[in-house]
Amino acid sequence: MDHLAAIRAAGTTPVDIRALFAAEPDRLVRLSGEACGLHLDLSRLALPLPVLDQLLAAADAADLAGWRTKLLAGAIVNPSEHRAATHTAERGTGSAADVATAEAAAGDVRAIAEELRADGTTDVIHIGIGGSALGPALLVDALGRRADGPRVHVVSNIDGEALAAALAACQPATTRLVVVSKTFTTAETLTNAETAVAWLAERGIDARARAIAITARPDRAQAWGAGHVLPFAESVGGRYSLWSAVGLPLAVRCGPDAFDALKAGAALMDAHFAGTPWPQNLPVLAALADVWAAHGQGQQTRGVFCYDERLRLLPSYLQQLEMESNGKGVTRDGGALAGPSAPVTWGGTGTDAQHAVFQLIHQGTCIGPVELIGVIAADHGLPATHHRQLLANMLAQGAALLKGRSVEEALALAGGDPALANAKSFTGNRPSSTLLLRQLDARTLGALIAFYEHRTFTAAVLLGINPFDQWGVELGKELAGSLIDGAGAGMDASTAQLSALIGL
Repeated sequence: MDHLAAIRAAGTTPVDIRALFAAEPDRLVRLSGEACGLHLDLSRLALPLPVLDQLLAAADAADLAGWRTKLLAGAIVNPSEHRAATHTAERGTGSAADVATAEAAAGDVRAIAEELRADGTTDVIHIGIGGSALGPALLVDALGRRADGPRVHVVSNIDGEALAAALAACQPATTRLVVVSKTFTTAETLTNAETAVAWLAERGIDARARAIAITARPDRAQAWGAGHVLPFAESVGGRYSLWSAVGLPLAVRCGPDAFDALKAGAALMDAHFAGTPWPQNLPVLAALADVWAAHGQGQQTRGVFCYDERLRLLPSYLQQLEMESNGKGVTRDGGALAGPSAPVTWGGTGTDAQHAVFQLIHQGTCIGPVELIGVIAADHGLPATHHRQLLANMLAQGAALLKGRSVEEALALAGGDPALANAKSFTGNRPSSTLLLRQLDARTLGALIAFYEHRTFTAAVLLGINPFDQWGVELGKELAGSLIDGAGAGMDASTAQLSALIGL
């Protein structure tokens, strides 16, 4: 059943956001809230409150409550692979069996982290790709800048430049390898791992025996020769895996207690998602707004701009979380999807982005919601003027997107020149939301990431799709293998010509 048909029909009339504030006196109350150290304000989105009520009804019609129960209880929510999605069990929310398994594995992660922090290790090269790299890189970059543990170098790209840079920054005798692959067959990861092992062997280091493998297939890691194997459950998807042993780099760099705090913050958001009515449920409200923007406003792009350097990798992390999860053209039962799927997630870091892409956001013809993320408390120890300017810029962007500047107002700035006045005018009425963190610590970062996970899941339920498979990435992998093996016959003429030029 298409639960969003009425939503799409309601989207035929343009929305004047500025008028909504006058017409809806309770708008700010209903479209903002706090939980787990986060403050969310959706009031400047093009979402009228009557439409919000329709969306809440659509969530009930789609059985969001039932699907939430399945997710958090460890029941099957990934029908195409006949699996549960047990990433929440890694932080204590799930079936008793799944939570017990996760807790046992967490003890091994703590032991390995403490060993590496005490045995003279200076550098860890963490090799993975996709969720095996994006999550750990975000955690270490956000929380590990002034930490006291070994340096962590996350390598994901098969481009040799990435691995070469990491190797050049390390002392062989005090470097350990962490190799992460759910299946332990990922070509890019194993190629990088073999090269790193060979590089260290040339310098007298038996890196394979000292390597730490993190995988859902420990048998393959053992066959590869890893000295230590940290398993995680097959039902933990790659883009949801940072809560498992895949998050080892955070425990190494910042200490096991930081990793525990990250998971505790996520567990708080799990509890909020599980027990809060939809109208006050932050990830649900955000997901409803996302679905409305695409289905009701025809806006299939969402910019995420982090006004904190420590969150500079969050947009990249969200790209995989949201677009790999919800970038589907079929429903969970295999039918054609009615209407848009996930929007294109993109973004950058404030204030840099203001001098690069915000021109398009303010005056361009491609309009979509903009999400502004800030942290109230700074942690760098430099003069307060830095943080005041940073947050003032963030708030000003949201205000300017809403307010705009009329041609009449611009005429005074243009000396009466109509052409220049048109160039200096802004339509305004452009949607934005604001997400504030009280502070950026492990607990709040955990809550933030879990907020986005549950937001993504909620949108999937409304769309009627399965957010836990990713069949769309498989064909390219298969064809790449064929080209490497010299079995590219039958490719299109362009691919054949380019293969010849490259020498494949």
